[in-house]
Parts: sequence; structure tokens; C-alpha cells
Amino acid sequence: MDTGIIGGTFNPIHNGHLKIAGELLEQCQLDRVIFIPAAEPPHKADDDIAPFTQRLAMTELAMTAYPKFTVSNIEAQRHGKSYSVDTLRQLHQHYPDDQFFFLIGMDSFTAISTWHNYQQLFKLCNLIVARRPGTTPQDNPLKLPVAIRQQFCYDAELDIYRHRCGQRLIFLKKTFLDISSTAIRTKIAAHQPIDLLVPASVAEYIHTHNLYTA
Repeated sequence: MDTGIIGGTFNPIHNGHLKIAGELLEQCQLDRVIFIPAAEPPHKADDDIAPFTQRLAMTELAMTAYPKFTVSNIEAQRHGKSYSVDTLRQLHQHYPDDQFFFLIGMDSFTAISTWHNYQQLFKLCNLIVARRPGTTPQDNPLKLPVAIRQQFCYDAELDIYRHRCGQRLIFLKKTFLDISSTAIRTKIAAHQPIDLLVPASVAEYIHTHNLYTA
């Protein structure tokens, strides 16, 4: 089975996450996409992050209209920081026959050398990079981060980069919606509507549980 993986804080999950998951599913011709909320995000401070159980609940609510999307609490099943490389190792144990397509944003990709055991990522998954609004496609190997540049060759026929271990590096052709969880939290704190930014069920959950108001 070809499985897409989207990790993140999801604080809260929003329509931009869902749109990019749909693009990942379509462009890579996947069977499913698993959303994995981070239990202890390694790159973010604890301030202004809702409890894991609430972020998980909101992510589960957002999945109800998407039969090929699902949610995993795998990162809450172990202690310590939620490092992606550890999550991918666990996923290989749980789904040994799956091929994984791990989605990250362009900003994370540019800083890939700061990730915990980042060299192991390419042995565990195909890496899919999503562009941010206003950025241009990566169409030249020289634009790859210096730390990994020599590890990839460009396959012009398939329009992908291939790592020396055989896994692929693919840039999504479309871009993120210009939505951020930070902007949504700011709107909530300012008592502004978020109905067009998150699924209705997520907006209702946020209101019911009085999240992000302080």
C-alpha cells in the first residue's frame, strides 16, 4: 500500500492541511494519507499549544468527510520528543508492506540538516515537499540544501530527484493555501470568525472547549 504521512502540531488543523493532503494523494497516486499529530513537537515551544488529546480530537473530526484520510496517535505512544525518524521506524514495524511518502513544507526542507537523524529519513520514506505561497518550484539540483545536495540525482524523465538509496524526492506542483494555525489562533483571540479556515466541526470544537481565547 502507498501511504502518505503528514505530521504536524495541528494546533489547530485547518483547510490548508486538508487541501495539501488531497494534492499529495492525487499527485503521488496514494491509497491513503495518515495524519500524525505531534505529541511533543521538537521544534516548537510549549506555549500556546493545546493539549495533545484536544489536537488529536480536532484532527479526527476533520477527517470525517475524507474516506482516504485517517489519524494516528502513534507519537503519544512513546516518551520524549516526537522525532519524525522515530515515527517512521514505528510505522515500518506496524505496516511492513507499505511504501511511505512523507510530506514536509519547503521551510522544513530547507532546514532539513537541523532535524534529528535526518540522514535516516531517506532510507525510511520518499520525501514530498510542498511549496509555500509565493515560492517557486525547485527545478535545479543546485537549489537543494547543501547538506543533502550530493546525495540526489535528478531524473528528468520522471521529473523527480532520486536519493542514492533509491527513495524519491518529489516537489508538489501546487502550493499551500495561505492559511496558518498561528493566524487562526490570533483570529480566535481577537474574536474574529474562522469559519472559512477550518472545517465546521473543528470550529465548533474550538468554541465548545474555549480554545485559544487567552
